[in-house]
Amino acid sequence: MSKVIGWEHMSSSFVAPHVPALASLPAGVITLQDHETHARTRLDDNAWAYFSGGAGDEITVRANRSAWDALQLHPRILQPLAGGHTRIELLGRTLAHPILLAPVAYQRMAHPDGELATAHAAAALGAGMILSTLASTKLEAVAQAVVQDKDRGPLWFQLYLQHDQGFNRALIQRVEQAGYEALVLTVDAPTSGARDRERRINFRLAPGVSAVNLAGLGPMPAPALQLGQSALFDGLLQSTPTWADIEWLKAQTRLPLLLKGVLHEDDARQAAKLGVDGIIVSNHGGRTLDTTPATAAVLPRIRNAVAKDFPLLVDGGIRRGTDVLKAIALGADAVLIGRPYVYGLANAGAVGVAHVLRLLRDELEMAMALSGCRTLAQVSPALIFKQD
Repeated sequence: MSKVIGWEHMSSSFVAPHVPALASLPAGVITLQDHETHARTRLDDNAWAYFSGGAGDEITVRANRSAWDALQLHPRILQPLAGGHTRIELLGRTLAHPILLAPVAYQRMAHPDGELATAHAAAALGAGMILSTLASTKLEAVAQAVVQDKDRGPLWFQLYLQHDQGFNRALIQRVEQAGYEALVLTVDAPTSGARDRERRINFRLAPGVSAVNLAGLGPMPAPALQLGQSALFDGLLQSTPTWADIEWLKAQTRLPLLLKGVLHEDDARQAAKLGVDGIIVSNHGGRTLDTTPATAAVLPRIRNAVAKDFPLLVDGGIRRGTDVLKAIALGADAVLIGRPYVYGLANAGAVGVAHVLRLLRDELEMAMALSGCRTLAQVSPALIFKQD
């Protein structure tokens, strides 16, 4: 099992060019909750509202977390554990562990090194990384920093389809040429949610931070609205993606395509029918539609709706290694984290992100051992305690 102590020995493993001198972890930060608490002292009110806030009354934000807590593990004892590991197979690759970094926009608001620091930490810890369309660092720079690292996890690109199909084609070509290995299309955000925290603070991007990968995209044509028409339904939503765009997108790329933001079984079936390569069960971290169910609650339904070998990932509220183990038991192949690594980034740059990943992996190994599971292939729904 990986050592929980001795974190200091890992620092040299992700020292790399392009990343300034590494910061030290703040004193007393030993859990993901500690990272969140300390990050509040590092982020201004504007950035905190953006990274931590959710939609509406943030009911879904809280539900994501409480759903994992409500699940109980039902361990077995005296099982053979020697030689155990956390490796998984995903989209034709062997991953050291099932923890990936979800796409998060504008990371340079959390730390000057932004997505570059995140990429170096992910590579050093063997974690997959999904770069956001709204990254504050060019996609080519992120890929160039880590793509030659043979021990890194997968590097994927999250896509928001834009109103200009020519621009979308060019962006996809850039992604392929840079060396990204999959496209992750976000499908649950045709519009932004009502994020009250951001509205109260009058959120604005920090100086020097922008969606640099959308440079050159022209403005969306604004239709002339008639009296009584909706600026949203008759304006903005005229160019939002539909199922037909999934077929179009698959025809534009040689990369595997995953859909992020699936909560309904019928949508999962439709995605599989169209030949999508995987699904990420997600409610956007509670940032779009409030009062949607927690991802832990819908994950088993999605798994039952698709083939057993269909790649299925999940995010939303994962804060402990026990949460990762529960997700695998409910049918996920891997998990994504978002806010936790941003807090680590704010606290200590690449060191902070790597520390978050290390904590989760160590906790996962301990949870596996204490549950009687030598490998993740042994994890099944039977690990979740069911009340009689």
